Amino acid sequence: MSTETLGRAGAAAPASAAAPVVTGIGVVAPNGLGTEAWWGAVLRGESGIRPVTRFDPGQYPARLAGEVPGFDPAEHIPSRLLPQTDHMTRLALVAAEEALADAGVDPAELPDYAAGVITASSAGGFEFGQRELEALWSKGGQYVSAYQSFAWFYAVNSGQISIRNGLRGPSGVLVTEQAGGLDAVAQARRQLRGGVRLLVTGGVDSSLCPWGWVAHLAGGELSTADDPERAFLPFSPDAAGHVAGEGGALLVLEDADAARARGATAYGTVAGYASTFDPAPGSGGAPRLGAAAELALRQAGVAPDEVDVVFADAAGRRAADREEARAVASLFGEYGVPVTAPKTMTGRLSAGGASLDLAAAFLALRDGVIPPTTGTGTPAEDCPVDLVTAPRRPARLRTALVLARGRGGFNAAMVVRSAP
Repeated sequence: MSTETLGRAGAAAPASAAAPVVTGIGVVAPNGLGTEAWWGAVLRGESGIRPVTRFDPGQYPARLAGEVPGFDPAEHIPSRLLPQTDHMTRLALVAAEEALADAGVDPAELPDYAAGVITASSAGGFEFGQRELEALWSKGGQYVSAYQSFAWFYAVNSGQISIRNGLRGPSGVLVTEQAGGLDAVAQARRQLRGGVRLLVTGGVDSSLCPWGWVAHLAGGELSTADDPERAFLPFSPDAAGHVAGEGGALLVLEDADAARARGATAYGTVAGYASTFDPAPGSGGAPRLGAAAELALRQAGVAPDEVDVVFADAAGRRAADREEARAVASLFGEYGVPVTAPKTMTGRLSAGGASLDLAAAFLALRDGVIPPTTGTGTPAEDCPVDLVTAPRRPARLRTALVLARGRGGFNAAMVVRSAP
């Protein structure tokens, strides 16, 4: 973990002189493959939540998911890589390729060790692992692929992206579930301070297979609704769990001076970040998401009244939604800032969720529009947030706060600002 977290006790490192910039975005999401296809769907309010097709969900109580549509790996991935990669890693390779192309970066033209990869993961290659374990149990060890030794591993996306693109600089993985997409970008930012010029960072995740589905169900937080439009309703009085999804976003994070020198166009800057850790259940301690948000603003040098939109974690469970709404209200006042959760159109993507929210925040700043939260109408009375339920174009949109919570008590907050 980065020393920025200081053990997640609630401290944040001082801001650097020049905030790093995001110059490329790659997206694989349930409502769009590719950044602009996904962003267009988001602004139209088009959901990618549907009945599960990757396996037969009939025997399970939850049967909806956000699956990346129309993805044929053979169209995107070299044939030699197909036997050694999980579905999750194939999605990540596509997102990384788009992000680098969007940034206008040819890794072969960079100095050795000037660029690296830091991603987030929550489950590793679950589908690959299930298939190989089935082969072990049904046929014997000689039928298990040698690629199982790494295809299931949490760091496999970082490794495969690094190898395929010749990114020989710092490499790593953060495992903090839904908070991981922010934590990975923060770790990448720390590496830039050490002299690296460019990092591919963010998260792409998938565990939509029977083995992974049982793990999702064991958490007790999945919605069992059968109507895709009513299954995931954060901040609603009818909230009853979330929908699981797959995908995420990868970003190209660059040193600001290096990006300027090569004439790159920036979406915006990563201005501040902080992370905290919730006290143990039953200890009586208060949740720490609000502390993470306050510390991130402080590091960015941003006052609460300068924040134009909050991208919420949006758990979709009554108690968790109340906690987040209170955290937001304590910083900005009740109904004091627009709040949105476009993940209602994708489901919660585990390690890919927060980085997809980051992508949405940067595109919102670029286009001057706040994307909507779908499904939820009027928030519950105990969730006093100004929830954006249709695209909104405020007079000012320059600063966004992105919040994320990971299973087990992880909290993260990141402040992003429009490009100078």
